[in-house]
Amino acid sequence: MLSIINRKHICRYITFEITLGDKSDRPFPLKTTALYYAIQQKVQQLYGDFGAAAIKAGFSAKYCNAHTRIALVKTRHGPHNFLLKAIPTIKDIAGRSVSVKIIYVGATLKHCFYFIKKYQQQKLEKVWNTLRTERERKNMENALMTLVSAMKDYT
Repeated sequence: MLSIINRKHICRYITFEITLGDKSDRPFPLKTTALYYAIQQKVQQLYGDFGAAAIKAGFSAKYCNAHTRIALVKTRHGPHNFLLKAIPTIKDIAGRSVSVKIIYVGATLKHCFYFIKKYQQQKLEKVWNTLRTERERKNMENALMTLVSAMKDYT
């Protein structure tokens, strides 16, 4: 059984995929700050000051891949329930219409990174045959499988 002191340090990592709603070809430079703000705003809208205060401590956007639009946020256990309900209802990030789908919730950053790597490999396999040249394939592989330096420690 965990003591009360240890319990407050338990975190949840929420991995989700962002799909653009406007289907335009304009680039969408997904930034952790824009993501953090959009989530905070949605929690405030849904749960008011109580929800915003509950997620404030320990909440951070850890990873965003602009190519795959996969993102990862960290929050404390307990208040993570606010995020699980709020994240799928986000319709706007940095002024762009979006749809957000939670794809994984984990207790460790390591397992989330394993999941992201596997998920991105599956996406690469789906589009691999649609690419005509080896150069297109290499560019797609670099875009999908590029991991931030922190993630490389876990893969």
